Amino acid sequence: MDISFFWLGIGLAAMGYFIGDGLKNFNNPKGSSSGYPTLIREKDLPVYLGLSKEEIQELLRKYPDAPKVELNGTTYYPYHQLLDWLSSNDIYKS
Repeated sequence: MDISFFWLGIGLAAMGYFIGDGLKNFNNPKGSSSGYPTLIREKDLPVYLGLSKEEIQELLRKYPDAPKVELNGTTYYPYHQLLDWLSSNDIYKS
């Protein structure tokens, strides 16, 4: 009988730990990121967009209004905004 109370106590302690850990991360769930960075440097665009370096240069030259952020002389492109911009009809109207 004593051993069953021991295992019951261990189970309740483990349940309390996991519930507490889950509540601690309730507003910030792990795994919500997509695995892609939020900002991509201009030199890394060919890797993330699957285009050649020349195609990226031509795209940026032809469409200078692409969504971008410039910080300390480095140009970054917001990944999700850039994909939305590429898939929108805005660049195909000209």
